Amino acid sequence: MYGYLDRCPGIYCGRSQLDNGSWSICGVCPRGSRVNASYACTPCRDELSTYSWLYLGFMTMLPLMMHCFFIDMDAKDRKFSRKQLILTASAFVEVALAAILATLFMEPMWELRLYACEVRKLTDWYTLFYNPNPNYEATYHCTQEAVYPLQTIVLVYYFLCLLNMFLIRPLISSLFDVRGKAPIYSALYFLPLLTLIHGTCCGLIYYSFPYLSIAMSMVATAIHYAMKLDQTQKALLLSSVWEMKNVVIISVHWLLLAFGIASLNYHYTLLCLVPFPSLFYILTVRFTDPGEFREIESRI
Repeated sequence: MYGYLDRCPGIYCGRSQLDNGSWSICGVCPRGSRVNASYACTPCRDELSTYSWLYLGFMTMLPLMMHCFFIDMDAKDRKFSRKQLILTASAFVEVALAAILATLFMEPMWELRLYACEVRKLTDWYTLFYNPNPNYEATYHCTQEAVYPLQTIVLVYYFLCLLNMFLIRPLISSLFDVRGKAPIYSALYFLPLLTLIHGTCCGLIYYSFPYLSIAMSMVATAIHYAMKLDQTQKALLLSSVWEMKNVVIISVHWLLLAFGIASLNYHYTLLCLVPFPSLFYILTVRFTDPGEFREIESRI
């Protein structure tokens, strides 16, 4: 069917079939389609791969984790307060609703599944830099979403997160008589920042999000334990087991680490290493606590 089509310049320029059955000149493919090996624009009808779903899951978690972090910072309580629980539940509803709506708005419309174009290489995310210029004359502008819908769905999701926050958070605050302006102000900064990062680094994030998940989990675990005033092994261990807030926070860190390990698609037996960062910190804290060094110096 496509054998007689002439070659198009570049790697993302193609020909679209017109209503009369003929083919257009080389140019950008319509949204939701991608050029094939015969230089024809074909609709994206592949099923989203498991790895791509995990990538979308990672991008979905980022706003929720940021919301929870700033809500916790605003609460400043050692235990879960009523205000913190209500605002955290509101944030979860906001991002969950945004994720569902963003999926429904993509092809196929109003279905909880996605048509996609297969991600083949890193350049697929940055077609802007691959507009051909044959003989250094006219430039063919073929910038498109070659990885449809992995770029636009995240942008739509972030917008819906912001919209839901403006609609749901004030309603929840008035119904349950809680005030939380600081987390909302924080979201007005981190949501545009996440959008900017996605717009510029989406391809890099796609290939590195499992490692980012692992690194974020380990760093967050270290920071969580380092903020404890009592740095003895016994105190850290008991707080990790008996204090509900610490149990929840550590469990979230473990889930993030497990998510990163599972996304690597290696042996799932590595999941048994999920508690290792927490145990490593507790077991080695006496070698890194500055108080221990000060005590040794005083003896000398």
